[in-house]
Amino acid sequence: MGQVLHGCATTTEAIRRAIQHSQASLRSLSRRYGINPKTVAKWKKRSSVADLPTGPKVPKSTVLSVEDEAIIVAFRRHTLLPLDDCLYALQATIPHLTRSSLHRCMQRHGISRLPEVEDTKAKKRKFKAYPIGYFHIDIAEVRTKQGKLHLFVAIDRTSKFAFVQLHGQADRPTAVAFLEALLEAVPYKLYTILTDNGIQFADQPRNHNGWTARYRVHRFDQICNENGIEHRLTKPKHPWTNGQVERMNRTIKEATVKRFHYETHEQLRRHLANFVTTYNFAKRLKTLQGLTPYEAICKAWTNEPKRFTLDPLHQMRGLNT
Repeated sequence: MGQVLHGCATTTEAIRRAIQHSQASLRSLSRRYGINPKTVAKWKKRSSVADLPTGPKVPKSTVLSVEDEAIIVAFRRHTLLPLDDCLYALQATIPHLTRSSLHRCMQRHGISRLPEVEDTKAKKRKFKAYPIGYFHIDIAEVRTKQGKLHLFVAIDRTSKFAFVQLHGQADRPTAVAFLEALLEAVPYKLYTILTDNGIQFADQPRNHNGWTARYRVHRFDQICNENGIEHRLTKPKHPWTNGQVERMNRTIKEATVKRFHYETHEQLRRHLANFVTTYNFAKRLKTLQGLTPYEAICKAWTNEPKRFTLDPLHQMRGLNT
Protein backbone atom coordinates (compact mmCIF):
# COMPACT_ATOMS: atom_id res chain seq x y z
CA MET A 1 0.00 0.00 0.00
CA GLY A 2 1.32 3.46 -0.82
CA GLN A 3 1.80 6.10 1.85
CA VAL A 4 -0.24 9.29 1.77
CA LEU A 5 2.09 11.97 3.18
CA HIS A 6 1.93 15.72 3.48
CA GLY A 7 3.06 17.50 0.33
CA CYS A 8 6.10 19.03 2.04
CA ALA A 9 7.03 15.98 4.12
CA THR A 10 10.80 15.22 4.33
CA THR A 11 10.40 11.87 6.07
CA THR A 12 8.57 8.64 5.46
CA GLU A 13 6.68 6.54 7.96
CA ALA A 14 9.63 4.14 8.20
CA ILE A 15 12.06 7.00 9.06
CA ARG A 16 9.63 8.41 11.60
CA ARG A 17 9.26 5.01 13.23
CA ALA A 18 13.06 4.58 13.31
CA ILE A 19 13.48 8.00 14.94
CA GLN A 20 10.94 7.15 17.65
CA HIS A 21 12.69 3.86 18.48
CA SER A 22 16.26 5.19 18.27
CA GLN A 23 18.36 6.11 21.34
CA ALA A 24 20.76 8.31 19.34
CA SER A 25 21.01 12.07 19.79
CA LEU A 26 18.98 14.57 17.79
CA ARG A 27 22.11 15.83 16.00
CA SER A 28 23.25 12.38 14.89
CA LEU A 29 19.76 11.43 13.69
CA SER A 30 19.45 14.68 11.73
CA ARG A 31 22.82 13.97 10.00
CA ARG A 32 21.85 10.34 9.31
CA TYR A 33 18.56 11.16 7.60
CA GLY A 34 19.49 14.61 6.25
CA ILE A 35 16.72 16.48 8.04
CA ASN A 36 16.46 19.37 10.49
CA PRO A 37 17.01 18.56 14.20
CA LYS A 38 13.66 20.24 14.94
CA THR A 39 11.96 17.66 12.70
CA VAL A 40 13.70 14.87 14.62
CA ALA A 41 12.55 16.37 17.92
CA LYS A 42 8.99 16.68 16.64
CA TRP A 43 8.73 12.98 15.72
CA LYS A 44 10.48 11.95 18.95
CA LYS A 45 7.62 13.50 20.94
CA ARG A 46 4.83 11.90 18.90
CA SER A 47 3.47 8.40 19.42
CA SER A 48 2.09 8.10 15.85
CA VAL A 49 3.84 8.26 12.48
CA ALA A 50 0.81 9.73 10.61
CA ASP A 51 0.57 13.39 9.60
CA LEU A 52 -1.74 15.47 11.74
CA PRO A 53 -4.72 17.09 9.99
CA THR A 54 -4.15 20.66 8.85
CA GLY A 55 -6.51 23.55 9.41
CA PRO A 56 -8.19 24.83 12.55
CA LYS A 57 -8.84 22.41 15.39
CA VAL A 58 -12.41 23.68 15.81
CA PRO A 59 -14.08 24.82 12.57
CA LYS A 60 -15.59 28.26 12.83
CA SER A 61 -16.65 31.07 10.54
CA THR A 62 -14.50 34.12 9.91
CA VAL A 63 -17.58 36.02 8.71
CA LEU A 64 -20.33 35.00 11.12
CA SER A 65 -20.31 35.53 14.86
CA VAL A 66 -21.53 32.98 17.39
CA GLU A 67 -24.81 34.90 17.68
CA ASP A 68 -25.26 34.94 13.89
CA GLU A 69 -24.77 31.18 13.69
CA ALA A 70 -27.25 30.63 16.54
CA ILE A 71 -29.86 32.66 14.61
CA ILE A 72 -29.22 30.65 11.43
CA VAL A 73 -29.46 27.28 13.17
CA ALA A 74 -32.65 28.20 15.01
CA PHE A 75 -34.27 29.59 11.85
CA ARG A 76 -33.38 26.54 9.78
CA ARG A 77 -34.60 24.03 12.34
CA HIS A 78 -37.85 25.92 12.92
CA THR A 79 -38.80 26.63 9.28
CA LEU A 80 -37.08 23.76 7.37
CA LEU A 81 -36.79 26.10 4.38
CA PRO A 82 -34.34 25.42 1.51
CA LEU A 83 -30.95 27.11 1.40
CA ASP A 84 -31.88 30.00 -0.90
CA ASP A 85 -35.11 30.75 0.97
CA CYS A 86 -33.18 30.88 4.24
CA LEU A 87 -30.65 33.24 2.65
CA TYR A 88 -33.29 35.69 1.43
CA ALA A 89 -35.12 35.65 4.78
CA LEU A 90 -32.00 36.07 6.94
CA GLN A 91 -30.19 38.74 4.91
CA ALA A 92 -32.46 41.38 6.41
CA THR A 93 -31.19 40.43 9.89
CA ILE A 94 -27.61 39.49 8.88
CA PRO A 95 -26.69 41.84 5.97
CA HIS A 96 -23.18 40.39 5.47
CA LEU A 97 -24.55 36.84 5.07
CA THR A 98 -23.61 35.18 1.76
CA ARG A 99 -24.84 31.97 0.22
CA SER A 100 -21.50 30.19 0.69
CA SER A 101 -21.10 31.24 4.33
CA LEU A 102 -24.69 30.15 5.03
CA HIS A 103 -24.06 26.76 3.42
CA ARG A 104 -20.83 26.21 5.39
CA CYS A 105 -22.59 27.18 8.62
CA MET A 106 -25.31 24.61 7.98
CA GLN A 107 -22.70 21.96 7.19
CA ARG A 108 -20.83 22.65 10.44
CA HIS A 109 -23.99 22.17 12.48
CA GLY A 110 -25.23 19.13 10.53
CA ILE A 111 -28.36 20.76 9.13
CA SER A 112 -27.36 21.15 5.47
CA ARG A 113 -29.80 18.43 4.38
CA LEU A 114 -33.51 18.65 5.05
CA PRO A 115 -35.17 15.57 6.54
CA GLU A 116 -37.07 13.47 4.02
CA VAL A 117 -40.81 13.26 4.45
CA GLU A 118 -42.06 9.79 3.60
CA ASP A 119 -45.55 10.92 2.59
CA THR A 120 -44.29 13.34 -0.08
CA LYS A 121 -41.73 11.02 -1.67
CA ALA A 122 -43.12 8.15 -3.69
CA LYS A 123 -41.54 4.82 -3.00
CA LYS A 124 -39.61 3.37 -5.93
CA ARG A 125 -40.85 0.01 -7.08
CA LYS A 126 -39.13 -2.32 -9.50
CA PHE A 127 -40.96 -3.62 -12.55
CA LYS A 128 -41.83 -7.27 -12.52
CA ALA A 129 -39.18 -9.35 -14.28
CA TYR A 130 -40.38 -11.14 -17.43
CA PRO A 131 -38.55 -13.56 -19.74
CA ILE A 132 -38.05 -12.49 -23.34
CA GLY A 133 -41.11 -12.78 -25.54
CA TYR A 134 -43.35 -10.06 -24.03
CA PHE A 135 -43.92 -7.47 -26.78
CA HIS A 136 -45.53 -4.02 -26.70
CA ILE A 137 -47.08 -2.89 -30.00
CA ASP A 138 -48.35 0.54 -31.02
CA ILE A 139 -48.95 2.77 -34.05
CA ALA A 140 -47.74 6.34 -34.60
CA GLU A 141 -48.04 8.83 -37.46
CA VAL A 142 -45.05 10.28 -39.31
CA ARG A 143 -44.89 12.59 -42.31
CA THR A 144 -42.66 13.25 -45.28
CA LYS A 145 -43.11 15.69 -48.13
CA GLN A 146 -45.16 13.05 -49.93
CA GLY A 147 -47.66 12.78 -47.10
CA LYS A 148 -48.56 10.73 -44.06
CA LEU A 149 -47.34 7.26 -43.10
CA HIS A 150 -48.22 4.96 -40.22
CA LEU A 151 -45.35 3.70 -38.10
CA PHE A 152 -45.93 0.24 -36.59
CA VAL A 153 -43.57 -0.37 -33.65
CA ALA A 154 -43.03 -3.47 -31.51
CA ILE A 155 -40.52 -3.69 -28.66
CA ASP A 156 -39.65 -6.53 -26.31
CA ARG A 157 -40.14 -5.58 -22.67
CA THR A 158 -37.04 -7.49 -21.53
CA SER A 159 -34.48 -7.49 -24.36
CA LYS A 160 -35.60 -4.07 -25.76
CA PHE A 161 -35.40 -5.55 -29.28
CA ALA A 162 -37.37 -3.32 -31.66
CA PHE A 163 -39.19 -4.22 -34.85
CA VAL A 164 -40.55 -1.41 -37.03
CA GLN A 165 -42.46 -1.09 -40.32
CA LEU A 166 -43.93 1.81 -42.28
CA HIS A 167 -47.34 1.42 -43.94
CA GLY A 168 -49.68 3.67 -45.83
CA GLN A 169 -52.73 2.36 -44.00
CA ALA A 170 -53.40 1.56 -40.34
CA ASP A 171 -56.21 -0.99 -40.76
CA ARG A 172 -56.77 -4.57 -39.66
CA PRO A 173 -55.03 -6.32 -42.59
CA THR A 174 -51.95 -4.14 -42.07
CA ALA A 175 -51.83 -4.91 -38.35
CA VAL A 176 -52.17 -8.62 -39.11
CA ALA A 177 -49.36 -8.44 -41.70
CA PHE A 178 -47.17 -6.61 -39.18
CA LEU A 179 -47.78 -9.31 -36.55
CA GLU A 180 -46.91 -12.06 -39.04
CA ALA A 181 -43.70 -10.23 -40.00
CA LEU A 182 -42.83 -9.81 -36.32
CA LEU A 183 -43.24 -13.54 -35.65
CA GLU A 184 -40.96 -14.29 -38.57
CA ALA A 185 -38.30 -11.74 -37.59
CA VAL A 186 -37.95 -12.66 -33.92
CA PRO A 187 -35.79 -15.77 -33.25
CA TYR A 188 -37.73 -16.82 -30.14
CA LYS A 189 -41.30 -17.59 -29.12
CA LEU A 190 -43.67 -14.81 -28.15
CA TYR A 191 -46.00 -15.50 -25.24
CA THR A 192 -47.66 -12.09 -24.59
CA ILE A 193 -48.52 -9.07 -26.75
CA LEU A 194 -49.81 -5.82 -25.26
CA THR A 195 -51.69 -3.37 -27.50
CA ASP A 196 -54.23 -0.61 -27.10
CA ASN A 197 -57.90 -0.98 -27.93
CA GLY A 198 -57.61 0.24 -31.53
CA ILE A 199 -59.75 -1.47 -34.14
CA GLN A 200 -56.55 -2.66 -35.83
CA PHE A 201 -55.85 -4.98 -32.90
CA ALA A 202 -59.21 -5.82 -31.31
CA ASP A 203 -62.95 -5.30 -31.45
CA GLN A 204 -64.32 -2.25 -29.73
CA PRO A 205 -64.89 -2.69 -25.98
CA ARG A 206 -68.63 -2.24 -26.42
CA ASN A 207 -68.68 -5.32 -28.70
CA HIS A 208 -66.67 -7.63 -26.45
CA ASN A 209 -69.77 -8.97 -24.74
CA GLY A 210 -72.23 -8.59 -27.59
CA TRP A 211 -74.31 -11.44 -29.01
CA THR A 212 -72.04 -11.64 -32.06
CA ALA A 213 -68.81 -11.87 -30.03
CA ARG A 214 -68.96 -15.69 -29.94
CA TYR A 215 -69.30 -16.00 -33.71
CA ARG A 216 -66.56 -13.66 -34.83
CA VAL A 217 -62.93 -13.49 -33.73
CA HIS A 218 -60.59 -10.70 -34.69
CA ARG A 219 -57.92 -11.94 -37.12
CA PHE A 220 -55.19 -10.46 -34.88
CA ASP A 221 -56.48 -12.59 -32.00
CA GLN A 222 -56.69 -15.64 -34.27
CA ILE A 223 -52.99 -15.42 -35.08
CA CYS A 224 -52.18 -14.96 -31.40
CA ASN A 225 -54.22 -18.05 -30.50
CA GLU A 226 -52.60 -20.12 -33.26
CA ASN A 227 -49.14 -19.29 -31.88
CA GLY A 228 -49.98 -19.65 -28.19
CA ILE A 229 -49.74 -15.92 -27.52
CA GLU A 230 -51.82 -14.11 -24.92
CA HIS A 231 -53.18 -10.85 -26.34
CA ARG A 232 -53.59 -8.23 -23.61
CA LEU A 233 -55.27 -4.85 -24.02
CA THR A 234 -54.49 -1.66 -22.16
CA LYS A 235 -57.15 0.10 -20.13
CA PRO A 236 -59.06 2.58 -22.34
CA LYS A 237 -57.70 6.14 -22.15
CA HIS A 238 -54.59 4.96 -20.26
CA PRO A 239 -51.77 5.17 -22.86
CA TRP A 240 -49.06 5.14 -20.16
CA THR A 241 -49.89 1.47 -19.57
CA ASN A 242 -48.07 0.80 -22.84
CA GLY A 243 -45.25 3.17 -21.94
CA GLN A 244 -42.40 1.04 -23.29
CA VAL A 245 -43.51 1.34 -26.89
CA GLU A 246 -44.67 4.94 -26.41
CA ARG A 247 -41.12 5.84 -25.39
CA MET A 248 -39.72 3.95 -28.38
CA ASN A 249 -42.05 5.90 -30.68
CA ARG A 250 -40.60 9.14 -29.34
CA THR A 251 -37.04 7.89 -29.71
CA ILE A 252 -37.63 6.97 -33.34
CA LYS A 253 -39.29 10.29 -34.15
CA GLU A 254 -36.50 12.29 -32.48
CA ALA A 255 -33.93 10.43 -34.59
CA THR A 256 -35.83 10.75 -37.89
CA VAL A 257 -38.73 13.04 -38.73
CA LYS A 258 -38.09 15.58 -35.97
CA ARG A 259 -34.47 16.01 -37.02
CA PHE A 260 -34.44 15.53 -40.81
CA HIS A 261 -36.58 16.50 -43.79
CA TYR A 262 -37.54 13.68 -46.14
CA GLU A 263 -38.57 14.36 -49.71
CA THR A 264 -39.95 10.86 -50.28
CA HIS A 265 -41.27 7.95 -48.28
CA GLU A 266 -38.37 5.84 -49.54
CA GLN A 267 -35.83 8.16 -47.92
CA LEU A 268 -37.56 7.74 -44.59
CA ARG A 269 -37.77 3.96 -45.01
CA ARG A 270 -34.03 3.67 -45.68
CA HIS A 271 -33.06 5.92 -42.77
CA LEU A 272 -35.50 4.18 -40.43
CA ALA A 273 -34.13 0.75 -41.37
CA ASN A 274 -30.56 1.92 -40.69
CA PHE A 275 -31.55 3.46 -37.34
CA VAL A 276 -33.40 0.37 -36.10
CA THR A 277 -30.54 -1.91 -37.19
CA THR A 278 -28.03 0.28 -35.36
CA TYR A 279 -30.27 0.35 -32.29
CA ASN A 280 -30.71 -3.42 -32.15
CA PHE A 281 -27.12 -4.42 -32.89
CA ALA A 282 -24.94 -1.51 -31.71
CA LYS A 283 -26.80 0.62 -29.14
CA ARG A 284 -25.62 -0.24 -25.62
CA LEU A 285 -28.39 0.30 -23.08
CA LYS A 286 -27.96 1.06 -19.40
CA THR A 287 -31.03 -0.98 -18.50
CA LEU A 288 -29.31 -4.03 -20.06
CA GLN A 289 -26.07 -3.46 -18.11
CA GLY A 290 -24.26 -2.20 -21.19
CA LEU A 291 -25.45 -4.87 -23.63
CA THR A 292 -27.11 -4.19 -26.97
CA PRO A 293 -30.64 -5.58 -27.45
CA TYR A 294 -29.38 -8.40 -29.64
CA GLU A 295 -26.57 -9.23 -27.23
CA ALA A 296 -29.26 -9.55 -24.55
CA ILE A 297 -31.12 -11.97 -26.83
CA CYS A 298 -27.96 -14.04 -27.32
CA LYS A 299 -27.38 -14.08 -23.57
CA ALA A 300 -30.94 -15.30 -23.02
CA TRP A 301 -30.35 -18.01 -25.63
CA THR A 302 -27.44 -19.42 -23.63
CA ASN A 303 -29.63 -19.55 -20.50
CA GLU A 304 -32.98 -20.65 -21.98
CA PRO A 305 -32.48 -22.23 -25.41
CA LYS A 306 -35.92 -23.88 -25.30
CA ARG A 307 -37.57 -20.48 -25.81
CA PHE A 308 -35.91 -20.05 -29.21
CA THR A 309 -36.96 -21.18 -32.64
CA LEU A 310 -33.46 -20.75 -34.11
CA ASP A 311 -29.95 -19.82 -33.02
CA PRO A 312 -29.88 -15.98 -32.76
CA LEU A 313 -26.17 -15.96 -33.61
CA HIS A 314 -27.19 -16.81 -37.18
CA GLN A 315 -28.87 -13.41 -37.45
CA MET A 316 -25.91 -11.38 -36.18
CA ARG A 317 -24.81 -8.59 -38.49
CA GLY A 318 -21.36 -9.11 -39.99
CA LEU A 319 -19.09 -8.16 -42.87
CA ASN A 320 -21.45 -9.62 -45.47
CA THR A 321 -24.56 -7.71 -44.38
